[in-house]
Amino acid sequence: MIDALKIEQLVTENIQGTEMFLVEVKVDAHNHITIYLDTPQGISIDQCVEISRHVEHSLDREAEDFALEVSSPGIGYPFKVMGQYQKTIGRTVEVLFNVGTKIKGTLKAVNAEGFTLNYTAKEKPEGAKRAVLVEKEELIGFALIKSVKEIIIF
Repeated sequence: MIDALKIEQLVTENIQGTEMFLVEVKVDAHNHITIYLDTPQGISIDQCVEISRHVEHSLDREAEDFALEVSSPGIGYPFKVMGQYQKTIGRTVEVLFNVGTKIKGTLKAVNAEGFTLNYTAKEKPEGAKRAVLVEKEELIGFALIKSVKEIIIF
């Protein structure tokens, strides 16, 4: 089986000095290699082809046959690296917490500990009979979340 760490090293050496960042490398039991890359502006087909050729030429099909797929993670793919958070600032995301609750909001900022989310929540003011919608901005730690993904609202 092809080693995912070897693939990561090949990709990392090729994207050094570019805006591209590696999101994830997957290698299954049948040597199907999937590489997810991105850039702040989105990745082009030509960039995917360049990485694909570099990886393919660095591996020996005679020793081990493999299938190779290089793409962007796409909308709806859970965030894995800081670059995905930074790219999505100002856009709508869905946050799934470890406890199972979900909220949707606008990603405002990100740092090493977590991210700031602006969202709308229903709250019942003291003495009121009905809950009202309230804008909230909250710093959410990475340890509290199961996944975050970009969503499109029509």
